[in-house]
Amino acid sequence: MNDTLTTLVATIKSRRSAITDASYTRQLLDAGTERCAKKFGEEAVEAVIAATCQTPEALTAEAADVVYHLLVLLESRNVAWTDVVAALARRMAQSGVAEKAARPKS
Repeated sequence: MNDTLTTLVATIKSRRSAITDASYTRQLLDAGTERCAKKFGEEAVEAVIAATCQTPEALTAEAADVVYHLLVLLESRNVAWTDVVAALARRMAQSGVAEKAARPKS
């Protein structure tokens, strides 16, 4: 499973410098972070809808879309997937309640 994500992250990164604009990923990245964020949000809403009133298969498909668009959004901001994984690992070292309480108030 991790290999699939690692491969997808590398593919998305490579699309940034692809020569052709035939790549959907390249089109999203060229449109900028705002467009990437909007698309991620749209996909997240579709996942919520699938979770509440559609089949498990529909939710699976929407979840895959959410993950892909999150990775594109991260790439648009030059945030490394490995940094996200590291943040998750740090959070796993403590309870969710304690981790949330330790976050800076904004």
